[in-house]
Amino acid sequence: MAGAGGCAVVRGDHTARLGPVVGVRDVRLTGGEPLVRRGFPRLARMLSDIEDVAEVSLTTNGFLLGRDASALVEAGINRFNVSLDSLQRDRFYALTRRDALPQVLRGLELLASFPEAHPIKINAVAIRGFTEEEVIPFARLARRTPYEVRFSEFMPLDADRAWSPDQVLSGEEIRAAIDAVYPLESQPREPHSTARVYRFADGRGKIGFINPVSEPFCGDCNRIRLTADGRLRTCLFSLNETDLRGPLRAGADDALLERIIRDAVWRKELKHHVGDPGFIQPARTMSAIGG
Repeated sequence: MAGAGGCAVVRGDHTARLGPVVGVRDVRLTGGEPLVRRGFPRLARMLSDIEDVAEVSLTTNGFLLGRDASALVEAGINRFNVSLDSLQRDRFYALTRRDALPQVLRGLELLASFPEAHPIKINAVAIRGFTEEEVIPFARLARRTPYEVRFSEFMPLDADRAWSPDQVLSGEEIRAAIDAVYPLESQPREPHSTARVYRFADGRGKIGFINPVSEPFCGDCNRIRLTADGRLRTCLFSLNETDLRGPLRAGADDALLERIIRDAVWRKELKHHVGDPGFIQPARTMSAIGG
């Protein structure tokens, strides 16, 4: 798990196993900010060395990529997602309270120099009244670099609980704005993928849209999240969690842990209820759940 507020997002199926029956195939380390954890590359290496783990991914804000890129690639991380909501220095500062956009972009360039580091995805949260100015600059970035830019709809997981539906800039609106300048071609959606990916018609890059509010993809979601304090969440919007740290520290064997996890996954939500009457925002924010 990542540092304070961190999370591991795991995906599994019945064909790839850590044990004889069940297990995890893909692991994503997220946060909070994972790279603030002391010895993080060593943790990544421990996970990538597990025989049945096919993929170890990282979601980061990019502040420390310049320092850690080489160690992260050497540790066996297969995929990288970098959260970046603005390409304008003053607007980046307004969001993060850090004048660090050049630092993040330099870290991305260094990471991109490693062939093993690809794909590299940039995730931008789409907020009405803010992201409209960013759409075409991000499209240009996706066309001139190896990065796949992905716009993710704003979800009600904000710390100040100020989210409202009218703040959601939909993926379809962004797609249409880009298509008017740089024509796009739809690509087949991979099973269990959160993103709808489009290729620029002239072949110069790809761009993706994650639309959990306007186009939920709950029907084939196969993700669960393990928080930094050892609790299993079966949905970003779960109101309940399953404690795994307690049983582990009490000496639970594999059979008991399997039963606990199976029971939790069996109760996995059929859908989130964002936008439905009576929707309740979970107590944990995105930084504590992990994206």
